[in-house]
Amino acid sequence: MKPLQLSLLLAALTVTSAVTSFADIQDPPMQDQNAIRKLSRGLSNLTFGATELPSTYESISRRHGNAAGFSYGLISGLGRTLARLGSGVYDIVTFPIPTNRGSYAPILPSATPWVQNGFEEFPPELGFESRLNYVRSGGGYSRLP
Repeated sequence: MKPLQLSLLLAALTVTSAVTSFADIQDPPMQDQNAIRKLSRGLSNLTFGATELPSTYESISRRHGNAAGFSYGLISGLGRTLARLGSGVYDIVTFPIPTNRGSYAPILPSATPWVQNGFEEFPPELGFESRLNYVRSGGGYSRLP
């Protein structure tokens, strides 16, 4: 094969590879964040943002004791509740506009396992329902339907 033919073949393969690679992304990472999710996140934060208060109190009490939970836990929970309420109002008012770096991502700092003051996208749920499926789908005895 001549060098000209080889270079043309290589160029054609490169262009074909680039086109198919570009078209391969069907579900980009930010596809989950859209205006409807931003509106629902805002409504959820506005409606259930107060659950940060008992959740933070309980979390601090479990780690540091009741005195810390009653003082630091309540104050921190109140601050987190106000942050949720403010974020909820902001998300509801600006839901059709991608405001966070050109996307619909949450404005509250995200929760990471090693930092204590981050936020999950939606408020915490209070209650005792487990999200693990080992109870419902085991081969053994279960009283749950």
